[in-house]
Amino acid sequence: MDGMGGSLGADGGVPAGRGPDDVEEAPASAFVFEGTWREFAPIAFTNLLLTIVTLGIYRFWATTRERRYLWSRSRFIDEHLEWTGVGKELFFGFLMVAVLFGIPVLVLQFVVEALMLQGYPGWGAALTIAMFLIIFYLSGVARFRALRYRLGRTHWRGIRGGSYDPGFRYGLSYMWKYAAGYAAMGLLVPWAMVSLWNERWGHMSFGQLRFHGDADFSPLMKRYLVAYLAPLILFVAIFALGVAAAFGLGIMEDFEPGNPDTARGFVWIIAIGMLAFYVLWGLAYLLFYAKYMRVVIGEMRLGDDIGFGFSASTKDWFRLILGDIGLVLVTLGIGWIFLSYRHWKFLITHLEAYGVIDPDALTQSDTPMARHGEGLLDAFDMGAI
Repeated sequence: MDGMGGSLGADGGVPAGRGPDDVEEAPASAFVFEGTWREFAPIAFTNLLLTIVTLGIYRFWATTRERRYLWSRSRFIDEHLEWTGVGKELFFGFLMVAVLFGIPVLVLQFVVEALMLQGYPGWGAALTIAMFLIIFYLSGVARFRALRYRLGRTHWRGIRGGSYDPGFRYGLSYMWKYAAGYAAMGLLVPWAMVSLWNERWGHMSFGQLRFHGDADFSPLMKRYLVAYLAPLILFVAIFALGVAAAFGLGIMEDFEPGNPDTARGFVWIIAIGMLAFYVLWGLAYLLFYAKYMRVVIGEMRLGDDIGFGFSASTKDWFRLILGDIGLVLVTLGIGWIFLSYRHWKFLITHLEAYGVIDPDALTQSDTPMARHGEGLLDAFDMGAI
């Protein structure tokens, strides 16, 4: 890969950054975030106030204001990104989901209840399964279409991204691949995750250039097995430590049914054990997820000349999450409004690009533009990337 810095090259190409094999002094990263929390704070607090006053309706326009700021402070080589989406697109997307999906689900629930009461449990169970399959399918479609929408509203040097694919076939892939992953006792979940990432991005483009994802799931298996076996190992270990603590504190020797001191001792041991279980299990999964992001992004390409990388280590992810928790707790929940800023900054700061791109050779994408936003994704509370 060429690694020539961030200025225009002699051939008119713009170097995207250093290559992964460069050993000389590294030039500035191709992706740079230039925002500050002080700039973001007035936007965040205004959005919070208006969202409360409008009983939540303003949150679609609040999301748009946040993205305009975050995109405008994110620079790729020599130009800042631009977010061109508008709040009404997100609002109409939400209304579309409420009408086309929310109401039928509510009706179906009433029908299931009626069938159960009238003595048709088989039909009721069948409709319930069908409802969950529909939700499962639509969650895949939601992830695909949200990524397509965000690429279509993201501009760099006036060029946008998008996809010709509406995402309906991807929804089917999402269903059967995750079903296969979990059917194998969950051992093929990394394969499903990586395969779907490759498929999702493989249908996307920026300008006339197509994205390509060629990641392999096998480098993830060691860390996944740690996360996979962690619940059993942690349960046994924490149970043993809990029993030892009970004897060490004299709870077992003084055990008396109905004794409030004994009950309080057991409650504290159980509470601490559960907290330790979920924290340590979360750390085990974080170990896997940090590797997953490095692998899938590291095998992405845009056209033939641009590759990507992601430098965030497990320690970086841990600091991000610990900072999120601390910020929310210290501010009694108000700090939640800064999480989108922190997460976007984290993404841009650790995102890397390698190669040379010629802006003059880029042509505008002719992929169809969605007229509504991320209603399905918003309904399922999922991340598009």
